[in-house]
Amino acid sequence: MQRVNTAVIGQGCRGSLLTSIVADMEEASVVAVCDLYADRREEAAETVAKKSGRKPKACADYHEILNDPDVDAVIIATSWESHVPIALDCLRAGKVTALEVGGAYSIEDCETLVQVYEQTGTPFMFLENCCYGKFELLSTALARAGKLGAVVHCHGAYGHDLRGEVLGGKVNRHYRLKNYMERNCENYPTHELGPIARLVGINRGNRMRSLVSVSSKSAGLEEFSRTPRNPDPSLVGQKFAQGDIVNTLITCEDGTTISLKLDTTLPRYYSREFTVRGTKGCCLQDIDAILLDDEGLEEFFEPRDSVKKYLGNADDFAEYLPEIWKNVERDRLRCGHGGMDYLMLREFFRAVLSGAPMPIDVYDAAAWMAITPLSEQSIRAGGAAVAIPDFTGGRWKTRKNEDVVPL
Repeated sequence: MQRVNTAVIGQGCRGSLLTSIVADMEEASVVAVCDLYADRREEAAETVAKKSGRKPKACADYHEILNDPDVDAVIIATSWESHVPIALDCLRAGKVTALEVGGAYSIEDCETLVQVYEQTGTPFMFLENCCYGKFELLSTALARAGKLGAVVHCHGAYGHDLRGEVLGGKVNRHYRLKNYMERNCENYPTHELGPIARLVGINRGNRMRSLVSVSSKSAGLEEFSRTPRNPDPSLVGQKFAQGDIVNTLITCEDGTTISLKLDTTLPRYYSREFTVRGTKGCCLQDIDAILLDDEGLEEFFEPRDSVKKYLGNADDFAEYLPEIWKNVERDRLRCGHGGMDYLMLREFFRAVLSGAPMPIDVYDAAAWMAITPLSEQSIRAGGAAVAIPDFTGGRWKTRKNEDVVPL
């Protein structure tokens, strides 16, 4: 089988995970790894060697990869602030580019990413793994089948207690710390927004028109810094710009609304809170439930009764699951994030090999990443409405609404 010769730039948390998964994939061969830190790149190279029997090139300067004719594709999994600059260099070098997620730092970054892609024509994919989540794809399939009626509102969250990870930034050489110290915004919007945007057809017959963002005060990290669980004593009493809870409300061209919540610095369980509300039913990820009028939806006055009735019933709708989830090998579900990483990367490499359009393209990347600087602007203005640019140049009106996999 033909394989894609792949380089992975960035070997932190996501980089090492991606390297491990790619090394297992029959569609790809890891031929180079890159990181500024010698220990990380050497560990990554050894990981690949153990799995494939061949040790890849290991370098500190990613430009070595761009000048290597043996490299077909590049996965960028570096710190957030370097995502776009490295992606631009990869596109200009003609390397198929896969970019890990994170918010942009300016609208200009998003515009330049689109411009360079259009100038070069180099294939580009945004690696939003949640677009391949089982519940997200099931909900999208139900919407496409008309089971939810007209979709009116969707909600998502990045709910993840990251207090230890953020405060461990210096210790673990992690990029979140600086962001939380200096910025106040929806800094990681794409996990929640990506699947929703595809479900409601953003950039494909629909678009996001405006948003408002508001932030709570910042208290969680400073208080956590004074506890024994703080991994970095130098940060005791440190002040942070990032509010503990950021809520963003987006209005779309077709009247659909989308709410997003960033919730990462207070005690909580992990949840993306993926929710779809339609005129005939709803999908509620937090309780793994599908509620449909056509399936005998009952009215309850006590929320606990509703939970008892519908809790965990999503498996009852397995017939609507896309084939990608029906046929996934069980051992692949152990690969990153319950199998989402594996499925996403497999679709990326299959698109590279077949020459098919990328499932999540540069226009998706620009629109979703733009939420970060726009939310920052809205928060500074006291929750004022901010227009969301159209990165397709009007083509959203005629672009076909294709899903990331056949549904």
